[in-house]
Parts: sequence; C-alpha cells; structure tokens
Amino acid sequence: MHEELLGDKLSALAIYKGSIKTFFQAIAYQLNCPTHDDNDKALTVDALKEEILVNSGENTVLILPEAKRLTTSIRYWLEDMMSAGVSVVCFAVANPGKDIFLEMLEIELDLPSDRAIREVMEAEAQRQGLQIDKSRLAELQPLAGRNPMLARKIIKNEKLGLKQDKPEHTQYVVIMPILIALLMSFGIIRFIGMGTGNKSLYIFGGVTLVAGMTLKQLGSVRGARKRLGQ
Repeated sequence: MHEELLGDKLSALAIYKGSIKTFFQAIAYQLNCPTHDDNDKALTVDALKEEILVNSGENTVLILPEAKRLTTSIRYWLEDMMSAGVSVVCFAVANPGKDIFLEMLEIELDLPSDRAIREVMEAEAQRQGLQIDKSRLAELQPLAGRNPMLARKIIKNEKLGLKQDKPEHTQYVVIMPILIALLMSFGIIRFIGMGTGNKSLYIFGGVTLVAGMTLKQLGSVRGARKRLGQ
C-alpha cells in the first residue's frame, strides 16, 4: 500500500517502538519536513508534531502498523491530523475501540493465502541463509497457518534445529454442522425404533442422542477467545 501511494500522495509509514521522538522523526523525514532548527539543533517532540501538522493536508497519508502500541499523546496528535484532512490508516489485530479508533472505518482484511505464506517462508529462509527444499516447506507450512509472523518464526526454529510438530496458530475448520447432523441422525434412529417397536433401537438412539448433546455442551465450555496477537 505504501509503495502504491508514493506516486499519488505524500505518504509516511511508521511503527512506534517505544521512542516517541524517533517515531515522529521517521514521519517527518518521509514527509520532507525539517527535523532541525536554523541552528542545526534537533527539534523537540512538540516541535516535530507541529511541523508535521503544518506541512500536512488532504494529500497526506499516514500508515501506522501495530496501532495498538500508539500512546495516548500520539493518538491525540493523530486526532488533530485527521481534523486537518490527513488520511490515517491504522493496522491492528483487533479494533481497540477508543478515541480516534471510534471515528475510523473498520475493514477486516482477508487472511494471506497459502502461497503468500509459502513465499514469506522462502524469503525468511533465504535471509537466514537456510537451504530448505519444497517438500520440507510443505511440511512446515501447516504449522504457521496463515500468519506471516509465525511463518518467519518457524523458519528461525528450523535453522536452530528445534523440534516442531504442533501448530502454533488457532485457525481451524468449524465442524459443528457435521456434529449437529450426526446427532439428528441418532434422533431419527430413535423414532424408527419407536415406530417399529424395536426397544433396542429406541434405547440406542435415545441414549446416543442425549450423550451427544451432553458432549456438545461440554465442548462449548471455553475461556476468553482472543485473536492471535492480542
């Protein structure tokens, strides 16, 4: 997205990693805003904020991955930027649901395809200097699901020779409709036994149906569900 916007709009991409000054310096540099005063002295954080705000407008786009890290002061500054017409694009695992995030449109992105995950793993293996064939990649890919960060981690573990046999993601296929269909089939068996006077069939269908419903309810007991990364 950042590369696509370079030709049309003035854009900046920054990730907050603990240093507010470094964060604003990165934005100022990409937006061609001065970071030093006339005496060649580095601007303060407040001066950087004001300089960026003055030099930004409707043709400016800020792209902020890992938006959940943004501090309160940064979010208040972004509110002023949005009021000035700046387009702010934030990426997060889940919407924090407070202050500026309440004003933003929420769009849920599709998960990366298996091919994209494979490419991430190949790129990470090349970066790590790890020679890995396609068959081994095919074995490792299910462990990452569709999470690029896990894909990189798995390649790093592979280089270290760590044993990897359990998936680290929580992506799964919902089979509840299949279970419900099976339970209903036992209910049909029960009614057949009732209609034909076959007590064995009647008892088997009834007991199996009740046992299945009990297990279904027990299986629905779980703690708080969070997305990967929360």
